Amino acid sequence: MAASLANWSGNIVFGAPQHNSPTSLPELQSMVAHSAKVRALGSRHSFSDIADTTGVLVRLDSMPSVFEIDTAAATVKVNANMRYAELAQRLHAQGWAVHNLASLPHISIAGACATATHGSGTGNRNLATSVSALELVTAEGDLVTLSRDKDGHQFQGVVVGLGALGVVVSITLDLVPAFEVAQNVYQDLPFTALDDHYTEIVSSAYSVSLFTDWRGSLINQVWIKRRVDSSVPAIDGDWFGARPATVALNPVPGVSGENCTEQFGVPGPWHERLPHFRSDFTPSHGEELQSEYFVPREHAVAAVHALSGIAERIAPVLQISEFRTIAADTLWMSPAYQQDLSAFHFTWIKDVPAVTPVLGLIEERLAPYSVVPHWGKLFTTPPAILRTRFKRLPDFQALVRQYDPAGKFTNDFLARTVFADS
Repeated sequence: MAASLANWSGNIVFGAPQHNSPTSLPELQSMVAHSAKVRALGSRHSFSDIADTTGVLVRLDSMPSVFEIDTAAATVKVNANMRYAELAQRLHAQGWAVHNLASLPHISIAGACATATHGSGTGNRNLATSVSALELVTAEGDLVTLSRDKDGHQFQGVVVGLGALGVVVSITLDLVPAFEVAQNVYQDLPFTALDDHYTEIVSSAYSVSLFTDWRGSLINQVWIKRRVDSSVPAIDGDWFGARPATVALNPVPGVSGENCTEQFGVPGPWHERLPHFRSDFTPSHGEELQSEYFVPREHAVAAVHALSGIAERIAPVLQISEFRTIAADTLWMSPAYQQDLSAFHFTWIKDVPAVTPVLGLIEERLAPYSVVPHWGKLFTTPPAILRTRFKRLPDFQALVRQYDPAGKFTNDFLARTVFADS
């Protein structure tokens, strides 16, 4: 019996009876081929049981390191379990970057891409859209290589794969030249400013995040990340009624900003500004739960008003909420499939019984706006609703059955969400 292992928050203790850390590709292939149930585990930064299994839980941290830049193609091939923090530092040292990063750089590349994790910015698509190829070990232990160029249509279903197609061992990512970013933080933006200026506010820089605790009429903070090489001018003075911060801030009220990325408009490397937190610091030590919901961007202001109507239910169990934007993509299981999104992220107190009813209330209030959840965070959306919101879900189901007809990589999470009543 394997020793107990929990996710980052500690709200999920993985029930897998066996853990395996292969040290070579042949060892991994043999293990997968001879196991009845398998799931791969990355940085454990999921808040549901999406990564659990009743069989073997595979960790790739002992596999050989891969880091191969193709300068002509502007791509990099890396091992799937690499964290974005390591990737970013190694890329920047050679003059390269990826187009965006999530708020935390500590997460694994494969896990982030498999769940359509994202940063922010009206022109920035989620992190998975940078994937141009991947290698995965399928149910029979075969190593399969898939690419955007070779497997175009099907590839759009593979990238945000929810771990259902096999164990991803390497990922090839599109690169862009390294760039610099300057970050400024503003405080006390009136909620009313969103009514007439939402588009202007969220598109005012390369990446924009708005934070609120839902306890009043003000958005606590706005984090504005501007590319230094862009034509977008720096903001000077007050902004839509908000004022420039005079001390380094943390998004969570009352928490020190010393471990957050550099503020006050000081230019710096992309990977030291796009995340909210420094790579050498893990915020909150997992003492939280997370949920995130997406609505088409044209419904953003209406969604804010809908959430304002239940603020008294949200605030008591909330640490902080963040509004972000994501550009449309073509990945089947991405919430942003063929639609620009506004995202509403919630960092909750670590109390599942208290938080769960609020999730249902949020989903009810946002239902008129075609809300969908983040696959790697907590939600209560019924499978019947998911089927209506993810247009390519039937195609994804067929793709999974093609690669894994016996359901070796399907777990309880997928059975009750993706495959329920299918």
